[in-house]
Amino acid sequence: LNPLSRSPVTSAMFLVLTILSMAGLFVLLHAFFLAAVQILVYAGAVMVVFLFVIMLLDLKADERRHFNQVAVGLGGLSALAIAGTLVAAVVKSVPAAAPAGRLAEGETKALGRLLFESHILPFEILSLLLLVATVGAILITKKDLR
Repeated sequence: LNPLSRSPVTSAMFLVLTILSMAGLFVLLHAFFLAAVQILVYAGAVMVVFLFVIMLLDLKADERRHFNQVAVGLGGLSALAIAGTLVAAVVKSVPAAAPAGRLAEGETKALGRLLFESHILPFEILSLLLLVATVGAILITKKDLR
């Protein structure tokens, strides 16, 4: 796989790799529930919808965008700046002592109650948004609307 490939499927696969890396960061922060949700929801379900839409759109090679050399250069400089900041943060960080007991933020019971009792509306809105995006992608790819 080439990270500079113009294939949308390759880009989606590298997005999956990025999502899995974020899940690893959540594990390092002892947020195991968020890591599991990151893998199941984003790397699993949402990426399946993305790939489904990409396959339905069936992009041709000549219709794809071409890279702007200035944008690629500025993107590379930005990536180097972010990598430098990350390395500096890791070098300056002090390892934390091992936790004495069970971590309170690692428990999922209170988090589940909070999410599904008081924040159910955003979940429902998100499900409708994904449904509309899928129906829209199907309608875009239809040749005849009879």
